[in-house]
Amino acid sequence: MIRLLVLFVAACSHPAAGPPRYLAHRGVHQSYACGHLGRDGCSATCIEPPTHDYLENTIRSMRAAFELGADVVELDVHPTTDGQLAVFHDWTVDCRTNGTGRTRDHSWTYLKTLDIGYGYTADHGKTFPFRGRGVGLMPTLAEVLDTFPDRRFLIHIKSNVAGDGDVLARELLRRPVAQRKRLMVYGGERPVERVLAVVPELRGMTGEREKRCVARYVAVGWTGHVPDVCRHALLLLPARRAHWLWGWPSRFLARMAAVDTDVYVVAVSDDGWILGLEHDASGAGIWTDHIERVATTRRGR
Repeated sequence: MIRLLVLFVAACSHPAAGPPRYLAHRGVHQSYACGHLGRDGCSATCIEPPTHDYLENTIRSMRAAFELGADVVELDVHPTTDGQLAVFHDWTVDCRTNGTGRTRDHSWTYLKTLDIGYGYTADHGKTFPFRGRGVGLMPTLAEVLDTFPDRRFLIHIKSNVAGDGDVLARELLRRPVAQRKRLMVYGGERPVERVLAVVPELRGMTGEREKRCVARYVAVGWTGHVPDVCRHALLLLPARRAHWLWGWPSRFLARMAAVDTDVYVVAVSDDGWILGLEHDASGAGIWTDHIERVATTRRGR
């Protein structure tokens, strides 16, 4: 009984230690004032009045995010009909660009001609401040990894098509092992499982993997044991629920670091969408939509 009590106390929450790390969602990007849009909504049509001229998922926005202090940049990928991986958020190009149709149904040759700033407006279509300024700025994943070989990225596969994992695996296997170890992946169950099986250096997570990890850790974490599904992985934990985990924050984070797992806290909407945070006292990594605001806060301290 005494031994169990010692284990229980050791597993309980302890104060956080160290400054947080920041994961910049889509790099530096425009802010949105759209409310609830749903899966097919067009956020470019309801941006806030711009305070900078960065467009998400571009080389320039990623460079700015790293210069502002981001430790990791999240980006979105879609396969193209000619074997590339386009870095672009939306399932279709209709919202942000002057093109039409599903992103994955186009060739890279075509996508490179689009103006990715075409659809942005902060005044219901009266003006389009970035129209004409985004031509040719959509990069491929290969361009991103060539430009930032020593940086860390979280790659979001925007589908649940297993073959998309094969396309990503082929691109990553061209890279040195040291670079692959700096990368993470999440997204649809089928493609993520496929790429993790082929590229074991990657850390990754799917919704189902994360559910299994959390459930098993809640059941046995008081013993100090870390379930296999939680090892060499990525965890995106809702900040409001993280305190359920044994030893949160410091002991839990130390355990995850010991098994090569990256942990980031996020906000989650009522319907399950990941939202950014700007501050968190846990000592975990923070998923942020506004690395430029975080950087300003850091300088002010």
